[in-house]
Amino acid sequence: MALVSVRMLGFPEIRRDDRVCRLPLRKGLALLVFLAEAGGPVGRDVLATMLWPEVSEEVVRARLRRLLHRLQHELGDETLSIDRSAVRWSAAITLQVDSQLFEQACDRGEFERACRQYSGDFLDGFSPGDCPQFDEWAFFRREALRGRAMQALERVVHRRHAAGDYAAAAQYAGRLIEFDPLSEVYGRHLVRNLLLAGERVTAQRHLEALTKRLRDELNVAPGSETCALLDHGATSPVEDPPLTRYASSDGVHLAFQTYGVGGIDILVLPGFVSHVERVWEQPHCRAFLSSIAGMGRLILLDRRGVGLSDRVGYEPDVDATAQDIGTVLDAAGSRRAVLFGASEGGPACIKFAVDQPDRLAGLILFASLAKGSATHDYPHTLQASQYDVWLQQLVAGWGGPAGIETFAPSLSGDAQARAWWAGLLRAASSPGAIKGVLAALRDVDVRHLLDQISVPTLVLHRTGDRAVRVGAGRHLASHIPHARFVELDGADHWPFAGNQQPVLDEVKQFVCTVAG
Repeated sequence: MALVSVRMLGFPEIRRDDRVCRLPLRKGLALLVFLAEAGGPVGRDVLATMLWPEVSEEVVRARLRRLLHRLQHELGDETLSIDRSAVRWSAAITLQVDSQLFEQACDRGEFERACRQYSGDFLDGFSPGDCPQFDEWAFFRREALRGRAMQALERVVHRRHAAGDYAAAAQYAGRLIEFDPLSEVYGRHLVRNLLLAGERVTAQRHLEALTKRLRDELNVAPGSETCALLDHGATSPVEDPPLTRYASSDGVHLAFQTYGVGGIDILVLPGFVSHVERVWEQPHCRAFLSSIAGMGRLILLDRRGVGLSDRVGYEPDVDATAQDIGTVLDAAGSRRAVLFGASEGGPACIKFAVDQPDRLAGLILFASLAKGSATHDYPHTLQASQYDVWLQQLVAGWGGPAGIETFAPSLSGDAQARAWWAGLLRAASSPGAIKGVLAALRDVDVRHLLDQISVPTLVLHRTGDRAVRVGAGRHLASHIPHARFVELDGADHWPFAGNQQPVLDEVKQFVCTVAG
């Protein structure tokens, strides 16, 4: 049985029994790659539309027929299985796909093997040309694999550091910096392990380079923890975030963490930006999450398309996110939970509360809303046209501390908070990928579900919130049966920013009540 290897990590390449198959046609290579990723039959119409958009049906059929003939001639007649409606790789060969091997290693927790497997970004530098549908598919697949590669590298850095193999930890940390040169956390990993490996001069050089990058790109200086490394910080204990785990829903890998051992579970679903590991780097956010974990077992989730969860090539709607909540609760072994839906996380929590009330003890909505854009009967948010302008501005500033003045005015003058937010944006998504997530949020509308909520509900909103007006919170509370509404002082949209104690007090009182 012939062995066909498909390399997708890096510039794509097809090998048959260790012989490189020279494919002069870029569309042919694109077709083979797409088939390998699909893992099964793909309709001729799908392939034709993807490779020859805006071409007449008769011409497209003829072109696809000729292309398949040339591919069979180059690869061997038994390589592809072709019928009148679909095309697939033949069962008569053994097909080996490096991107799938990489993900399988990640799923098994074999992170060093996964890091070795990840030789480059998905289809790096390749495009069949004039195929926007293929390019869009490749973009989202690339983003998903990059996210998993970064997570694998972080796991190896922590493991190698804990084992005392500082030179190896530094090597893997260097690869992390290639993904995100502006990450102060990754820079600390590298400098700390170089120092512990006895490479002080090299560590100092990398710290100086990091300092210059932060100054030139973000106009900030490294934090005190980073600056102290050269003096005494290298031997200080490293406080790792909770272990990140993955659950699978419809083939999408969802990143989540559990923290604490309380009697009731509290699942926190943030807004459109999250990263279950990077959120622990900000002191205010870490303190807030630790306090929640003191009330019960914290479950922290990255929705599909964001953070360490897989990027997806479509707009993830409320139904999909609600389904993901259930998947993660199952994976965490949760029997009874309180949902904490912050900002845009609220609608999916509302959907889940209506669909599966028996799994919940209560629902908390913080700075949330029932509808993503304004209409004549819902004036509490931006008009769709205003929303699109805001989205363009946010995407244009992505990679810097975009929007922090709106989301957290109390932290907007804090240089370290600005640098953390900029890094969180870069780690959470890319400008292109976040567009789909935010487009889905713009179109969300769960107003018809509010009067169906039967679980105890607490609605919290700050009076001066600049991102989601307090009227949206009042609307939620007035339309949810028996909901309790608490209007808090302040203008910060993030629950951990500003005075977080009133938020924690209300959450604790609610959790204690519903936990019985």
